[in-house]
Amino acid sequence: MALQHSFFGQKFGLSENDLERYLGEALSAGGDYADLYFEYLATSSLSIDESIVKSATQGVSLGVGVRVIHGERTGYAYSDDLSAERILKAARTAAHIASGPGASGRIGLKEGPKRDLYTTPALDASGGLALRVQLIRQADQAARAYDPRVFQVQASYAESLRHMLVATSEGNLTFDEQPMARMGVSVLARTGGGDPQRGYSGGGGRVGINFFLTEKTPEYFALEAARQAVVQLDAAPAPAGEMTVVLGPGWPGILLHEAVGHGLEADFNRKGVSAFSNRVGQKVASELCTVVDDGAIRDRRGSINVDDEGNPARQNVLIENGILRGYLQDRLSSRILNAAPTGNGRREGYQHIPMPRMTNTFMLAGQSDPEEIIRSVPKGLYCVNFGGGQVDITSGNFVFSASESYLIEDGRLGRPVRGATLIGNGPEALKYVSMVGNDLKLDEGIGICGKEGQSVPVGVGIPTIRIDRLTVGGTE
Repeated sequence: MALQHSFFGQKFGLSENDLERYLGEALSAGGDYADLYFEYLATSSLSIDESIVKSATQGVSLGVGVRVIHGERTGYAYSDDLSAERILKAARTAAHIASGPGASGRIGLKEGPKRDLYTTPALDASGGLALRVQLIRQADQAARAYDPRVFQVQASYAESLRHMLVATSEGNLTFDEQPMARMGVSVLARTGGGDPQRGYSGGGGRVGINFFLTEKTPEYFALEAARQAVVQLDAAPAPAGEMTVVLGPGWPGILLHEAVGHGLEADFNRKGVSAFSNRVGQKVASELCTVVDDGAIRDRRGSINVDDEGNPARQNVLIENGILRGYLQDRLSSRILNAAPTGNGRREGYQHIPMPRMTNTFMLAGQSDPEEIIRSVPKGLYCVNFGGGQVDITSGNFVFSASESYLIEDGRLGRPVRGATLIGNGPEALKYVSMVGNDLKLDEGIGICGKEGQSVPVGVGIPTIRIDRLTVGGTE
């Protein structure tokens, strides 16, 4: 009998007996634990450049990944063919990679409780291709109309729907349908023979196309991207040296994600290679700092009903009033560290092994008025947007480029500056947080996090915060 109310049961005739058979084969060489991850992913995207729609793609991928754990050893194999023969072969392969003494018994699968954090449960086909083309044309036109110095605009729209099924040797059976939509607009502006300046804006989440018709329109993102590019035309070279830095709310939380969040993923800590290893219960930040990872926020890009191991997403307090409280766990790390899974076992697709990953990571709001924070700084730098960055997990050292920043002089915002980079150490930087604003904001929904060759959607956020000591690398 096919799985009831299951995409895979209805479309591929998969049954609970099939799942138990595959899991039994996965444990046939003596593994401690096994799971199956079935995935069907439908994607589509459009892009416009030079006011011409230059690409339109659609695709479907399908497959299953089989994982077996024995102690600290993991066996993994996958197949893009859902025939019983191929799945059993993948199960045997994974079993022999992670073989060990042990015996498998009968597995009785039981479906877990369901919830729905997504407004759009299925791929929204309303309006068809024509409506999606119109969205990116609107973005192109709005950005070009913003200022005559705008000379290049690129806009894109992408959406997907992922069906997933997870079955484990512990008897857990989990389903999810995960929608995703995103729009992005990139703008170049130039004055005379000067260097072109870039602006970028985008957003979306676990939503459908109606989000871009009723909540955040193409014009919203286009005008923000154009504004950023035009602001940079009048920017002066950034100063250099150690100074007070104020981070604006929202997307600057990417610094928190990179410089702190990755170091709190459990795989780095069980291996002892993180700057936060063996520091649970210790003070690692200012008492004004409380950092959480929350995958259970409705419609957010980083949100998931369940992770890719079948565990419910939840809010995890990582740092509470400056004290490190715990790490983000996947199943393997939680088994080794004797900790509960936190709903952070994530993977890019069925071809990939799950690992601890962030969902929506942000600092909670404080008590200070954002304008008061600016007024408190005699001289410093106010950073509103960030471009790229990198962090060394072991040391916690980071380097980030600020794509939009302003001088602070005598408690007031001054002229924009370009070429600023922030250089520091994650745990050290948090110790110098002296004011936290009451204006927590999450990003618009553009985050993509890379780790060991895998990319997953994430969210970031932060209120306005003042960091008393941070090194700024500039061009002046």
